[in-house]
Amino acid sequence: METPKPSGAPDTKLHFLDYWRIIRIRKTVILAVFLLVVLTTTAVTFILPESFSSMVRIEVGKDNPDIAPILYGAQTQNTFDPYFIQTEFEKIKSKSVLNDVISELNLQEEWSKRYGAEGKLKTSEIYQILVKQVDVRQSRNTSLIEIRVFDENRQKAADIANKIVEVYKRVRLQTKMSASSNAIEVLKEKLALQESKVNSAQARVDTMRREMGGISDVGDGYASSTLEPETVRMLERERISSEAAAARYETLYKELSTKTPAQLIQAIPTAIPDTELTQLLRDLNTAESQYARLIVESGPENPAVKQMSSIISTVRTQIQARVEGVLNGIAAQVAAQFASARTLSNQVQTAKERDASQMEKYRPYFLAKKDLETQQRIRETLLLRIVQESIDAALPKTTVVTVTDAAEPSVRPVRPNIPLNIALGVVVGLLMGFGLAFFIEYLDTSVKTIDDVEKALGAPVLGVIPQNVGALIEEGPESPHAEAYRVLRTNVLFSRKDPLLNTLTVVSGGAGEGKSTTIFNLATVFAQNGQRVLIVDSDLRRPSLHKLLNVSNSIGLTNYLLRQNSLEEVIQTTKLPTMHFLPSGKLPSSSLGILNSPQMKEFIKAVKERYDFVFFDSPPIMGVSDASILASEVDMALLVIQYRKYPQAMTIRAKQMVEKVGGLMLGVVLNNINISQDSYYYYYSGYYYDYYSKYESSDESKNNGRTKKANGERAGLDLKQKY
Repeated sequence: METPKPSGAPDTKLHFLDYWRIIRIRKTVILAVFLLVVLTTTAVTFILPESFSSMVRIEVGKDNPDIAPILYGAQTQNTFDPYFIQTEFEKIKSKSVLNDVISELNLQEEWSKRYGAEGKLKTSEIYQILVKQVDVRQSRNTSLIEIRVFDENRQKAADIANKIVEVYKRVRLQTKMSASSNAIEVLKEKLALQESKVNSAQARVDTMRREMGGISDVGDGYASSTLEPETVRMLERERISSEAAAARYETLYKELSTKTPAQLIQAIPTAIPDTELTQLLRDLNTAESQYARLIVESGPENPAVKQMSSIISTVRTQIQARVEGVLNGIAAQVAAQFASARTLSNQVQTAKERDASQMEKYRPYFLAKKDLETQQRIRETLLLRIVQESIDAALPKTTVVTVTDAAEPSVRPVRPNIPLNIALGVVVGLLMGFGLAFFIEYLDTSVKTIDDVEKALGAPVLGVIPQNVGALIEEGPESPHAEAYRVLRTNVLFSRKDPLLNTLTVVSGGAGEGKSTTIFNLATVFAQNGQRVLIVDSDLRRPSLHKLLNVSNSIGLTNYLLRQNSLEEVIQTTKLPTMHFLPSGKLPSSSLGILNSPQMKEFIKAVKERYDFVFFDSPPIMGVSDASILASEVDMALLVIQYRKYPQAMTIRAKQMVEKVGGLMLGVVLNNINISQDSYYYYYSGYYYDYYSKYESSDESKNNGRTKKANGERAGLDLKQKY
């Protein structure tokens, strides 16, 4: 049958029961820390002197004059400043405020006596004491400031709180007045300096005016004695007007030139109003009307008709001549306008050149005059600011510090708060206790659970052995511990790959893990079940099994391997008929490697044939090579791990050493488990433990049970002392 494989790696998340297991195991640490913190907190609470508290509540705003500034216009609204209140907190606790409080309340002398100082304490030392007794905070959901003062004297606490507010108001007002005075002085210094700059600039302008005669100031600007800029602008306007008129007449002329005489007669009065042409057209219309009437009345041969026809012909000739004259006038006007535009353009260019020459000559003067005006404006601004600050300083001011609740003596002390301190001590004690317990558990890398073993070693756990196990040969088969070994025996039998494998050793990483007790009790269980069993104490350096059986260790395995005695001479009988015992014997210093000898292999082969099972005790595998040799020579090996004793790294190394020498490790035995304390293991062996305990506590077997238990405890105690 193959060795059972461990299940997949379990979930590493801790369950609630895991936390409860840690708490139960570490309850001593938790309780010790808890009591230490609570008792210390309680003692300190009752030792601390009583302290009284007084509070004054004030409303603080930004400083503004009672009358709005005259020169600045309407008073501006204060914008929200998120750091204003916090800044005032620091000002209230500053030395400029608290040092005045110390001086005015004579705290230096009073507190020097209170604190038992030799001589007077320094002001800086008193300040350090006072600042710790002052608590400044913002009242919840308001812009009010609460100033709390703590002191052993209830009246003194109220006096200090009220005095802080009084000094704070005074210091704030003094700071504002001092700032205004300093600002005015600085402005006056700047004004005197600016006045000298203005005088210097004015002198420069006057000198240049005298040196450049003919310069005159016009309005807000500057101009030379020749009004060239204005002349240039006027000529430029006339030139543009002439060019526009010439273009207009030229367009009209081109348009009229394309028309017939009849069309010209109709178009000219509309395009160019002409009185003479208009009159001729009117006369033509009158003559044609009369001609039409006369020809109807008198006929064509009438002299009046002929005369009227002659008049019409004459008027038409005059109209044609006038139309031609108008066209010739338009052409002449076009030429005249273009000539005028050319003349004006030349005049503009000449005026510009003359003006540029004048401006280049007088430019230094203009720049000096501009600089003078700039300096004058700066002087006026400074003067206006000085006047404003002077008026502002003279206006009555109110420091925006309003006391809403004055400080009064406290009725009862606020410190120490006994219920709160003790409650905090309880909470902190529990937190520290649990924290320390879990921290110790975190640092503890030893084996704690079956899951730890199977995850780290990849090997199954075949047995869980409880604490205080003695020799089963003394306790008897009905011992409450026997069932744990019977479970181990069953798992060993089912884990064998071959029924012919009948030699087994138990190894451990370090000393004192219980391998000798485990191998002895496992052999006892096999013997009680009827198998022929041999126990070999192969721990040649520190043998212990002979003490469990109360037999001599004078001769044994070493004597047989050295050919000094036969096998029958060294094997001893025990109380169980089916169980024999082979002590280790005395180990000569010259025979330390005897377990790795051919005689040892022959011995194992011989006892395999004589007995159903042979069990070999061994030293710690990490200490000497004997355990590794035994693991390689016998058929099977068990690894004993004591609960919460050695780090997992040692256990992993022990398993690797067994596998390295080719040994077959069936599994792991967890030893020395406190079943009653660690509920995690109760389900593995607690049921049998409780059952057999109740059975032995019956009236019929009470005395026998006590005797067996005492013998087992003595045997276990001897084994523990040995390791």
